[in-house]
Amino acid sequence: MIAIMQQPLLALFEGARSIDLCAGEALFLAGQTVERMFLVRSGRVRLQRHTAHGTMLILQNAGPGTVLAEASAYSPTYHCDAVCAGIARVAAVRRCAFLAALRDRPAEAEAWAAMLARSVQAARVRAEIRSLPRVAERLDAWLAEGNALPGKGQRQELAAELGVTREALYRELSRRRTGREGP
Repeated sequence: MIAIMQQPLLALFEGARSIDLCAGEALFLAGQTVERMFLVRSGRVRLQRHTAHGTMLILQNAGPGTVLAEASAYSPTYHCDAVCAGIARVAAVRRCAFLAALRDRPAEAEAWAAMLARSVQAARVRAEIRSLPRVAERLDAWLAEGNALPGKGQRQELAAELGVTREALYRELSRRRTGREGP
């Protein structure tokens, strides 16, 4: 979701309870019952899933102004984990109150629908990037979306976002630094 959220969506979280999170702390886990909707106020929260093979995939790096796991508004359980990437603060509202507000407030409902459409578009871009066969192609496509390479301590998260092993990403970054041609 775009970090600069439309005012009508922010109104859905007015009066929300604040939750402070530490690095590595889970806000919710896959399989838990959806009771609340969350908005990142500060910091970053990752939505992640573990594949059957044990690989972690980052589905979203949510920053300030982002509603977490937006599809959960219509699901009985979460389908991913929300884990804090550092210190973060989120706003929490009860799901039933959130959905009632959407029914009663057309401007908020329209802003919500537009945000869901943008989220679908972003998910399609991530799926397209992950479908590329080579690490170099995935990295090029990810960079072409306006992303910048993270610092050394965060490159493992980039590997998870691209759906590649960290070793494969490190080899590709090394190849680019030294100017060697790929396979």
